[in-house]
Amino acid sequence: MELQVLIAVFIGIGILLFLILKLKIQAFLALLVVCILVGIMAGMPAGEIVETMKEGMGNTLGFVATVVGLGALFGGILEQSGGAKGLAKFMLKKTGEKNAPWAMMFTGFLIAIPVFFDVAFIILVPVAYALSRSTGKSLLLYALPLLAGLAITHAFIPPTPGPIAVSEILGADLGWVILFGLLTGLPTAVISGPLFARYISKKIYIEPQEYTEAEEIKVSSPPSPQLILLIIFVPIILIVLNTVINSPFMAESAVSENFGEAIALIGHPFTALIIANLLAWYFIGIRRGMGRDFLLKISTKSFQSAGIILLLTGAGGAFKQILIATGAGDMIASTMNSEFFSPLIFGFIIAALVRVLQGSSTVAMITAAGITAPVIGAGSYSIPEISIIVIAIAAGASTFSHVNDSGFWLVGQYLGLTEKQTFKTWTLMTGIISFSGLIMSLIIWYIL
Repeated sequence: MELQVLIAVFIGIGILLFLILKLKIQAFLALLVVCILVGIMAGMPAGEIVETMKEGMGNTLGFVATVVGLGALFGGILEQSGGAKGLAKFMLKKTGEKNAPWAMMFTGFLIAIPVFFDVAFIILVPVAYALSRSTGKSLLLYALPLLAGLAITHAFIPPTPGPIAVSEILGADLGWVILFGLLTGLPTAVISGPLFARYISKKIYIEPQEYTEAEEIKVSSPPSPQLILLIIFVPIILIVLNTVINSPFMAESAVSENFGEAIALIGHPFTALIIANLLAWYFIGIRRGMGRDFLLKISTKSFQSAGIILLLTGAGGAFKQILIATGAGDMIASTMNSEFFSPLIFGFIIAALVRVLQGSSTVAMITAAGITAPVIGAGSYSIPEISIIVIAIAAGASTFSHVNDSGFWLVGQYLGLTEKQTFKTWTLMTGIISFSGLIMSLIIWYIL
């Protein structure tokens, strides 16, 4: 029976990749089809298969849908107000042209917290163009640090959708994920951003082409950078504060019970993001003259990009639940739970394989989380350990973006690169992000 279940799982994963890669079936539908097939091959009753899928999808989306929705709403207001681009110009003014690559990296790192990767890149890439023209240096020197900051935050740091989904599937704590995401992400961004850009820009000179101004959002008076930074950090600080105060490391006598409960409420991701949205709605929107109808239009549009992420996350939760219900998770766990092959390495490898094979980092993260969750459930891992596994999966899902990833073509198109140049720059940079993230995750894992 055990052999039958394991064979069912491996056949199911093979079918999943075939459906996505060869038949080009949408990953959401492919995941649901594979859930049913694995359940049938493992000998589960038909009614139990459907109920298990419903349970997995419902349990996962109950949290993720709210957080991703609130995050998309926040990012939409920031994007349309011109705040993202204003923050980039502010940081460049403070650092000067000499340190501009570092400013671009930090800008990308911050902006990708509320704004989706592709949207943030399109908004900020004109700044890299302007810097390249004014200095006469390769466009790569400024664009790659921006991309590194955007890619790392998008994958490593909540409330971006990927780590939110993986955290929920694995049962991690968002406060710990944010802390470890910052500890892992910043050194990784330095290596894959300014340092790599300095090296590769000397090898490959890219002259900025004519950039279409119509692509940019015209805003007469964007909000101040200080206001944008304050609102971005409000939910992060509240979530981390809640984690610290209510963690086992904090003595019970250190804070009163009422204060602890108050922090638990406002530091919950739901409440923290609601507060951030209300602040943005008023200070960035209403107070600066944006009409209520315009704000409603922005919010409606921002939800569109979140829809596919929510469906994928739900399907990933259903797949996880099928693995648990069939007992496959326990069997995989007994094999993988060893001193020499930790679930951190296991999650990284699964995420990296799926990413390379089918392209989407979000699909890779969710698929890897679903397969890794039973391994974690069968072991005795602390919440901080589970949280660093989230970062390792994010690192694996960031690896070697190539022709099956829409980001590969987006970057190549906007920077005026040939396919060969895109491989030498963007693809190599994502590989550096992946393995640097893994190394940093392992360091934290063994410290824990």
